[in-house]
Amino acid sequence: MAKNTDTSWMQSLPPNVAVQFLDRVRKTPQREAFRYPVGESWESVTWKAAGDEVAKMAAGLLALGVQPEQRVGIASGTRYEWILADLGIMCAGAATTTVYPSTNEDDTAYILADSECQVVFAEDDEQLAKLKTRKGELPHLKKVVTFDGTPDGDWIIGVKELEALGEAHLAANPGVIEETAQAIKGDQLATLIYTSGTTGRPKGVRLRHSSWVYEGEAIRAQNILDETDLEFRWLPMAHSFGKVLMSTQMACGFAAAIDGRVDKIVENLGIVKPTFMGAAPRIFEKAHGRIVTMQAAEGGAKEKIFNKAFQVGLAVDKLKREGKPVPTLLAVQHKVFDKLVFHKIRDRFGGRVRFFISGAAALNRDIAEWFHAAGIVILEGYGLTETSAGSFVNLPSDYRFGTVGPVFVGSEVKLGEGDEIMIKGPGVMDGYHNLPEETAKTLTDDGWLRTGDKGSLDADGYLSITGRIKELFKTSGGKYIAPPAIESKFKALCPYASQFIVFGNERNFVVALVTLDPDAIAGWAQENDVSGDYAAIVASDRCQAMVQGYVDQLNAVLNRWETIKKWELLDHDLTVESGELTPSMKVKRNVVEDNYKDKIDAFYA
Repeated sequence: MAKNTDTSWMQSLPPNVAVQFLDRVRKTPQREAFRYPVGESWESVTWKAAGDEVAKMAAGLLALGVQPEQRVGIASGTRYEWILADLGIMCAGAATTTVYPSTNEDDTAYILADSECQVVFAEDDEQLAKLKTRKGELPHLKKVVTFDGTPDGDWIIGVKELEALGEAHLAANPGVIEETAQAIKGDQLATLIYTSGTTGRPKGVRLRHSSWVYEGEAIRAQNILDETDLEFRWLPMAHSFGKVLMSTQMACGFAAAIDGRVDKIVENLGIVKPTFMGAAPRIFEKAHGRIVTMQAAEGGAKEKIFNKAFQVGLAVDKLKREGKPVPTLLAVQHKVFDKLVFHKIRDRFGGRVRFFISGAAALNRDIAEWFHAAGIVILEGYGLTETSAGSFVNLPSDYRFGTVGPVFVGSEVKLGEGDEIMIKGPGVMDGYHNLPEETAKTLTDDGWLRTGDKGSLDADGYLSITGRIKELFKTSGGKYIAPPAIESKFKALCPYASQFIVFGNERNFVVALVTLDPDAIAGWAQENDVSGDYAAIVASDRCQAMVQGYVDQLNAVLNRWETIKKWELLDHDLTVESGELTPSMKVKRNVVEDNYKDKIDAFYA
């Protein structure tokens, strides 16, 4: 068992998220808290200004009659108003229920009904349409507040109308926000996050105020972020990764630039110039693939310089990690290549990034090392919605590739049966909403959470994730296969890859379904005289041969029983909208397997 025992900082934690936020407003009222896009420019907001807006939101909810721990939903993409609504809900003593904007109408209705939401913040008319259609199934839903949608003057009101209600309530009850905040107990429900899951209905994870406070303060105690930092936040705030960044921001006091438009990430990084950002591995895979393919398209001397730069960069990194001296000639070459190649890559991300944090899925080690060779540190972390997101993270001063770092101070980790990772600590959920049997399966009587992930711990307590227990399968020859390990290796090799999904449970060999990144493969098609849309490109002999080449490279580094004997390119990429990816861009393996059962069976015919 690994346990970090220095918990002195835990003796004076804020009692709840509302007090944590109000304390931050009092500590640094004039420092920048948020910025968000308005047209082509960015609007900046101080902590004091954000505090005033949150107070109006919270008071508006109190005026609508929202009671402690009653649920208030947010069905919206990541934007500044999401942050205000969430903080307003918690300062009113209520609990936020998160709904991804991509959640279908059926699941949206289920989540809001199961959580008994009293009020819902809906982003626009698209989200409002889901609520209107299912209004009869939502007897608890008294009022809908829309950011950009069309109010009806009755059931649906605009956010400005809510704020007007709040202003009137504050005028009549000047101290109501502070009084409400102080009355919130640490074990009160703060957030209900419904896991997207791969099968069946989503499960509501019940997370306390004290869990979010602990998460943010645990990061602050590591002294890796402070008020001078600037975060770029695009992650879905409906996901626990986005939420834990919010609690970390309040604890540390840095500013955050908010824009959830995924297609704007790279452009925004160049404008915002953040010092750090959290992201899912798919973002780093896409960036790596884009840079590599662009350089390959240049060809000639530039491509040779680029490839030599990374050869030198990776060699220098390896020597440093092993504690060996870097030969003078190699050091001089590295300095030259840093000016010619690496600084240009860093500039793509704004030029000021101290580190990225990768979570939500496993990051391929080769990609992490590639970025590190360019002078970009990616700190891999690990956690689940059931642990309020963060439980492990590497530190800028001490990180180890292939691991997710040590357990947070104040938490514990051990390996259970079959090397299942088990976690205990203040971040662990209370349980699943209205699902006592599911809760009992996941939480032991003495408070350990069964994660369902398989792992190993080194002598210093650094955790490595070796697979998802439910995703491990055994071939008919009796060999165990860990699909994620094979899949991430392919995506590190092939810069055009989007998804590579491995199958072979109780079969005599392993197969894969493959999709390519639409943007990357469109560029490849132009350079290789292949015409047509995505489906036509991937069906072409030239594209098939290209992918086969990368599969051959993959097979060369796999054990014999892991090698991919057959594969097929799908005529479309997987998407969140199709239900085949979660909003954090993880593959819903069971959904994909069901959708393409005929193709998979055909491999073995």
